[in-house]
Amino acid sequence: NAAIVQARDQLGAPPLAALFAQTAAVWSTAAADTTRWRGLAVYGLDGTTLRVADTPENVAHFGRPGSRYGEGAGYPQLRLVALSVLRHHLVAAAALGPYRTSEVTLAATLWGAVPARALVILDRGFCSYALFHALADAARQRHWLVRATAGRTALKAHRVQRLGPGDHLVDLTRSRAAGRAQPTLPATLRVRAVRVHHRGFRPYLVFTSLVDPIAYPAADLVALYHERWELELTFDEIKTHTLERAEALRSQAPPRVEQEVWGLLLAYNLLRLVMSRAAPRADLSPLRLSYRHALLALRSFWHTAWLSPPGVLPRRLEALLEELALFVLPARRPRRYPRAVKIKTSNSPR
Repeated sequence: NAAIVQARDQLGAPPLAALFAQTAAVWSTAAADTTRWRGLAVYGLDGTTLRVADTPENVAHFGRPGSRYGEGAGYPQLRLVALSVLRHHLVAAAALGPYRTSEVTLAATLWGAVPARALVILDRGFCSYALFHALADAARQRHWLVRATAGRTALKAHRVQRLGPGDHLVDLTRSRAAGRAQPTLPATLRVRAVRVHHRGFRPYLVFTSLVDPIAYPAADLVALYHERWELELTFDEIKTHTLERAEALRSQAPPRVEQEVWGLLLAYNLLRLVMSRAAPRADLSPLRLSYRHALLALRSFWHTAWLSPPGVLPRRLEALLEELALFVLPARRPRRYPRAVKIKTSNSPR
């Protein structure tokens, strides 16, 4: 064990981070090209947290979340923001940092990874006037779609033109705080606002830079926005299945923690890449194959692969793909009821 720790320290985190970035860029671009929406590659961006080992070094570097008892959470946590190809669950780019670093700050480092002719679907936590200007790029056809925030943090929108029922062009107004922080930002930004109202759910707005109602119908935009949840499933596959619901990452020092996370993301992408190659054999989307069963099958394969002669490995890999193509999940059921809880522990209605 001591020798392994020494070897990890000699390697460090940067080589794994570079390997992840290079492979993710190639694999995600190729995957996104196969499942475009109206000519645009569909990406999602969101953040999550990972608990790390409770050591003084990790506490000092990553920090603990607060708690109602005033002593902080039981474990320090790191913050992770990921850009993902939603229709393949491939992580295209990622940024990580201490818990105190906001998701918006980490996300700003990922905009360069968004390719041309792409659409990024964002959670409402990223509904930011400055962010819209940073992400949009008409020359490269980079676009965004985000749910509008409500309440005091909502952006002020002034209607300019009606495009259809619940569909308008609006001018967003720069806030005073945004103007002080970035004086070069234009005073207004013209975007499209689409009102969404499903029966039994509260209505809300989505903002987008896709302002052409003919090329991008409102109903299609509303349906597409719900694919944002694919990134939540990506986080679930990483944390629940790949990590086996581990209480915390095992590394005891910040450089090893970062190395572990980059290795985790690289391993996740490798499995998702294999699944994307197996899916055409079942004539299905990669999302219809079971990640859990594919993970178990690949682990079993690697445990015995070193016993096989090199000449046999191609046939064994072919057999593995055939096996993964059998792990077909049932078609997803649409949600028909409002979100609710049986025990009142959150803001969702009982």
